[in-house]
Amino acid sequence: MKKHIWAICFTSALIAFTVFIALDTFVLSAAYNEKATGMNTSLFSVRTETQNEDAQAPDETVQEQTAVSDESAYKDENISITLTEYERYGTKIYVADVTLASAAYLKTAFANDTYGKNVTEKTSVTAEENDAILAINGDYYGSQERGYVIRNGIVYRSSAKGAQVLCIYADGTMKVVNDRDYTAEELVENGVWQAFSFGPGIVANGLISVGENDEVGRAKASNPRTAIGLIDANHFIFVVSDGRTDESEGLSLYELAEFMQSLGVKEAYNLDGGGSSTMFFNGEVINNPTTNGKIKEREVSDIVYIGY
Repeated sequence: MKKHIWAICFTSALIAFTVFIALDTFVLSAAYNEKATGMNTSLFSVRTETQNEDAQAPDETVQEQTAVSDESAYKDENISITLTEYERYGTKIYVADVTLASAAYLKTAFANDTYGKNVTEKTSVTAEENDAILAINGDYYGSQERGYVIRNGIVYRSSAKGAQVLCIYADGTMKVVNDRDYTAEELVENGVWQAFSFGPGIVANGLISVGENDEVGRAKASNPRTAIGLIDANHFIFVVSDGRTDESEGLSLYELAEFMQSLGVKEAYNLDGGGSSTMFFNGEVINNPTTNGKIKEREVSDIVYIGY
């Protein structure tokens, strides 16, 4: 009898666990927060301790018809983007030099307009859905259980993981902090508009902050990479590199840092790379994303983009 009871208990536990995993994967997390497009624009009218000047809210009257754009540039009254392609370290690197009238034009968006663990779509699709002029993949927050997620001034996840967090402030500055030092709510109170938990920071105060052998977890030494850097307030550099192909080997973290330092950035931070690395500009994917050895986009959780 005891033998049968244990068998029944084991079977019941296995069924319950399987149902839980299925719900967590396909139902609960996927519907966690739909229509997650909130914007905490109050950050652009409130002076905070970390701001040098009052951040300015965007002029909603400016329309896209005033823009001038081509394959390598976009310019209007509030946004200026210049795209340049480099060949370094046996790798093609794509650089978007971005100058904004306000950090309010540097936005983020979730795949399928939904905050959730297993919600993904291609960077280009999310970019098109949000009328992005320029977009790169974000930190793929959905692949992690912990780590701050602050997007457009709103806290979506406040659980720390003891990691370096990239903070982009409403005054257009950028700083890497440790999540042990601040709660997510404190960061927003201090004027943080966007925060990402991937890392590490690779340039700090104009100096390379990683070693030649540093790497992200178990990643390969040479990878496609995505990073964001700051030259001055509201002057950002978006960088995406190819990799894992015959034409492009990919970059190490140190090579990425060295390259970004050469562009004159004061701060730089590594975002999700590998198959996730994608740059979208003026309606097209600019780089050559690789997934499972093929040139195609990987579906990811989120994007960083420039737009209205």
